[in-house]
Amino acid sequence: MDHTDSVNADPATDPDTEDRFQRFRNQSGFWLLGLCNNFAYVVMLSAAHDILEQQEPHNATVPTPAPGLLQSDSGNSSNSSSYGCNPVSTAAVLLADIIPTFLIKLTAPFYIHKVPYGFRVLVCVATATVSFLVVSFSSTVWMSILGVIFASVSSGLGELSFLSLTVYFSNNVLSGWGSGTGGAGVAGALLYSALTQAHLSPRNTLLIMLLVPAVMMISYFVLLVFPPSFPQWRPRGACHRGSQERQPLIWDNNDEDYVQDEREKEDSQTGPLTFVNKIHILKGLLRFIVPLAVVYFAEYFINQGLLELLYFRNSSISHAEQYRWYQTLYQIGVMISRTSLFCIKIRRVWLLSFLQCVNAVLLVFAVYYQFLPSVWLVFVIVLYEGLLGGAAYVNIFYLISKETGDREREFAMAAASVGDSFGIALSGVAAFPVHNYFCSL
Repeated sequence: MDHTDSVNADPATDPDTEDRFQRFRNQSGFWLLGLCNNFAYVVMLSAAHDILEQQEPHNATVPTPAPGLLQSDSGNSSNSSSYGCNPVSTAAVLLADIIPTFLIKLTAPFYIHKVPYGFRVLVCVATATVSFLVVSFSSTVWMSILGVIFASVSSGLGELSFLSLTVYFSNNVLSGWGSGTGGAGVAGALLYSALTQAHLSPRNTLLIMLLVPAVMMISYFVLLVFPPSFPQWRPRGACHRGSQERQPLIWDNNDEDYVQDEREKEDSQTGPLTFVNKIHILKGLLRFIVPLAVVYFAEYFINQGLLELLYFRNSSISHAEQYRWYQTLYQIGVMISRTSLFCIKIRRVWLLSFLQCVNAVLLVFAVYYQFLPSVWLVFVIVLYEGLLGGAAYVNIFYLISKETGDREREFAMAAASVGDSFGIALSGVAAFPVHNYFCSL
C-alpha cells in the first residue's frame, strides 16, 4: 500500500526506491517486534517446568508442565485415568500466563496514551529481560510463576502498544506484525528444544535468550523509520489530523445523534479522546471484540482442556510426544494464517469463530466417545484449528484499521486486543472442570 495511505505518516519522499526501502524496513521491523514480543511468553511456558524439575525434583507441588513438556506416562504413577491425565490441567499455567496480560489490555487503553511509545518499549524490554533472569535462577514454584508473570506483562503491554503503533505507518506493517507473532510460537519452541537437545542446561538456554529483548530494542529504535511528527518521547497529543479519508464505521448504529454530532465536530476536534468518546468507540468495537474472544476461547479450550486427553495408546508416539506435536502443529497453523494477510483478506470473521466452535464441540465428543481412529487425524484438526485462529486475529485487526475513523483508530487497535486475552482467560476457567470430569472417569 502506498505510504500516503497511512493517516498519521508524513508524505512519502519522491524517490520510489527510497519509499520501497523504508517500507521494507518498517515491515521487517514489525515482523521482528511481533516475533520478540511473543517469544519470551512462549519460551516461559516451556522453560519454567524444566527449571523446577532440575532444582526441585522431589517437589510435589510442581505445576503442570507447559505445552510440549508433559511428563511421560511412566512418570505419572498417580494417574489411574484412561486418558493419561496429569494431576492438574495445563490450564493452571495458562491462567497464570494470561491474567496479567488481560488486566493490562482491559485498563491500559484508557491511560496508556499518556505514556510515550519509547518508554513503553523500554518497559517491555526490561520486563522480558527480568522474566528470563527470574525463571533461569528460580528455586521455588513461586519464583518461576513470578518470572512467567513478567513475561506476560511484557507481552500484553507490547501487543497493545505495537498494534496502536501501526496506525503511524502504512497498513502493510500490520501483516508483518501478524506474521511475526505467528512465527514466535514455532521459533520459540524449536529454538528452546534445539538448545536443550544440544545438552545446554535450561538455565544457560534462558540466559542465551536474553538476546531476544535486545533484538526488540534494536528493531524498534534502529530498524523502524518513524515519521518526523511521531511522538517518540512525549505523550501523544493533538497530532492527529481531521481527515475524511475513512468514515468512522464503528459507532453504534442506534446512536445517530451522537454520530451526527461527531461528524459535525470532526474538523474542529483534534485533541485526545475523552472518556465518553472511548466508551462509544468500545460499543462499536464489540462486533470485532466478540468474535475475537469467541475464536480464542474455543481454540484455547481445545489446547488446554482437551488435547492432553486425546491420547492414542496404540500409537508408536508417546503421550508426551503426541501432545508436543499437537502444540507444534497448532503453532504452525497460526504462523501460516497470520502471514496470509499478504495474500487474502477475510471479512466474515464470525464464520471463523463459528468454525472454531465446531472444532471444540467435535473434540469434546471425540474425547468422550473416543471415536477418532488415529492420532494423525487429530494432527490435521489441530493444524486446521491454528489456521482458523491466526486468520481471525489478523483479519479482525485489519478490518479495525480500515473501518475506524482517523481520530479513534489508535485507541481502537489497543482496546480491541482485550478480546483474545478475555477469551483465553475464560477458556482457562472452563477447562478446569472439563479436565477434572474426564480424568475422574
